[in-house]
Amino acid sequence: MTDNAHTDTTRRRFLGGAATAVAGLALAPGVLLHKVAQARPADEPVSSAVRWGMLIDTNKCAKGCSDCVNACAKEHGLTGHGRPQTDAQWIRSVDLRDKQTGYTQTLPLLCQHCEHPPCVDVCPTGASFKRADGIVLVDKHICIGCRYCMMACPYKARSFVHETIDDQLPHSPRGKGTVESCTFCVERVDTGRTPACVEACKAENHNAMIFGDMNDPASEISKQLKKYNSRQIRADLELNTGVRYRGI
Repeated sequence: MTDNAHTDTTRRRFLGGAATAVAGLALAPGVLLHKVAQARPADEPVSSAVRWGMLIDTNKCAKGCSDCVNACAKEHGLTGHGRPQTDAQWIRSVDLRDKQTGYTQTLPLLCQHCEHPPCVDVCPTGASFKRADGIVLVDKHICIGCRYCMMACPYKARSFVHETIDDQLPHSPRGKGTVESCTFCVERVDTGRTPACVEACKAENHNAMIFGDMNDPASEISKQLKKYNSRQIRADLELNTGVRYRGI
């Protein structure tokens, strides 16, 4: 099999949401991934008829709140090592301050799941890719850790795994020497659930996050986007992000 054929096969496997890898597959020296759990039946591929997206109302984000960050870490086994500059953080809390008025607000920042993702454009192996339903992912089995995608991302939403991972979760494989970022909790989405951050925010009655199909006019996110003004971060880049914000 040629390299191109191998890459196409791997990407199709992920696009169908049914990626399976040999348990303990070695990606590179010191890089091991557990078997990936099948997220959805192979005969139910994702469709471009759906565009998954998230609306975040920063007016409802309490300063100092870390519920969404903690939920993400728990869902994906993001164990910290006490080094903020290198620890993986798929969603982080950012404080914005108006220099003129002094007004500050907090907002969660994560992969924006762009329609035209720069990370995909620069990836030399095809490891960074966008599913038909708009979710941007990294195929860890062909990621070579070059970090071009990290440099291309205008949101600094990707992390590099510096440490050996011993306690991976089957639904969220991680490996030293690979790049990773928010997946919109694809393992949940493909089984009809919402991302862990959204669920945690709702459980605490903050309700600052809405997740759903942006292509469905009957979905709550579509209704909210139509009714109220929202913004994209760096809209000037014309990436058509899947994450929208209200209140910034």
